[in-house]
Amino acid sequence: MNATANLNPGRLIAAAIIGLIILLVLIIVFKIQAMISILIGAVAIGIVAGMPLSDIIASVNEGIGNTLKGIALLVGLGSMFGAILEISGGAQTLAVTTVKKFGDKKAAWALGITGLVIAMPVFFDAGLIILIPLAFSLAKKTKRSSLFYVIPLLAGLAVGHAYIPPTPGPVLVATMLNVDLGWVILVGIFCGTFAMIVAGPLWGSICGSKFNIPVPEHVANQEDHDESKLPGFAQVVGIILIPLVLIIANSVVKIIPSMASVQPVFAFFGEPFVALIIATVAAMFLLGFKRGYSKEELEKIMTKSLEPTGMILLVTACGGSLRYILQNSGLGEVIGNAVSSANLPLVIIAFVVAALVRIAVGSATVAMTMGAGIIAAMPEIAALSPLYLACVTAAIAGGATVCSHFNDSGFWLVKSLVGLDEKTTLKTWTIMETLVGFTGFLVALILSFFA
Repeated sequence: MNATANLNPGRLIAAAIIGLIILLVLIIVFKIQAMISILIGAVAIGIVAGMPLSDIIASVNEGIGNTLKGIALLVGLGSMFGAILEISGGAQTLAVTTVKKFGDKKAAWALGITGLVIAMPVFFDAGLIILIPLAFSLAKKTKRSSLFYVIPLLAGLAVGHAYIPPTPGPVLVATMLNVDLGWVILVGIFCGTFAMIVAGPLWGSICGSKFNIPVPEHVANQEDHDESKLPGFAQVVGIILIPLVLIIANSVVKIIPSMASVQPVFAFFGEPFVALIIATVAAMFLLGFKRGYSKEELEKIMTKSLEPTGMILLVTACGGSLRYILQNSGLGEVIGNAVSSANLPLVIIAFVVAALVRIAVGSATVAMTMGAGIIAAMPEIAALSPLYLACVTAAIAGGATVCSHFNDSGFWLVKSLVGLDEKTTLKTWTIMETLVGFTGFLVALILSFFA
């Protein structure tokens, strides 16, 4: 792929702009599926940039192979793990117990924390559907606007979904930037905690005061788990912590010279897919077999959980192709030189790129993919510390979260479940998502100064 090395920078930039415009027009105007749009946009960049056709094909294949190699197992295992947590009532155990511990007056904080924890192994929409009846029951009990409890729950779910592995988004970005997941988890928890507080209980109290939204009948009447049959709180928390603790422990041991002799053991058990296998098996046994599910029932539940992962993996893989087209065309070096001359921190560039794509396209996955692809194509990232790269990962996640509006499926899901009109959804949910993204980015930016 050396033929691209001497291409004109102006042509490379024009190629990128044309390709990205094609991608956005296909998604926004013609409603073409994101996977196909990304592929067409990537190929268009290569053709306009003057890459040999054989190099374009090689870059697409390289991007698909290398990207899937890093995340396919994690997305699949995470989905199965989350499905067991969902059907066993483990998610509701966390919510009910936390609310009881905090009390009704601080229940908004409890819902925010619960949402954050649940969104790590469970997809955002599944977590919302499982937990929103609890938010509505609290609103009914306290005679408050449902937004007082729903917004903190949504903020927690959005934070866990955006910033903290093993949820697919940050795993995807970490893989593309080649950064240790342990650092991503640590930085993600730090950024996510502040983001949840600002966008959850604080913003929720403002929304609850300004908008008196009653509990929708169709949700309030949903059946709930019998609390007496829910799994134990400590058991559920322990299972969720298994992969996080193992991955973080591996990262910590790497930087302690005195523990060099045990590093291979921690490296094995802290390998993300190994850690998730252990957690999934533990969930199968403790939340599945021990709670009366047969082998056949668990097999069906886990298989069904893999259905939505296919599209996630395909969109992600095509995003990897976009990254390699940008990199192999030489555009990454051009962007890197431009960023260096502009003297802007890479964390800021990462946030802005992801935010622009998020606003234009609506999909957080596409925004993360394109943001990570452009940043990963810059040569200077190879010299950055793991902490700084984790901050860049959080910045991309933040940018990909802001400004959810009419082109985001999450906007319509929240509008329908909570019973809001479009104007109120923009004034509540959209601002909440922006607070989640921008607060997390600010924390990542501050942390990056210490990297």
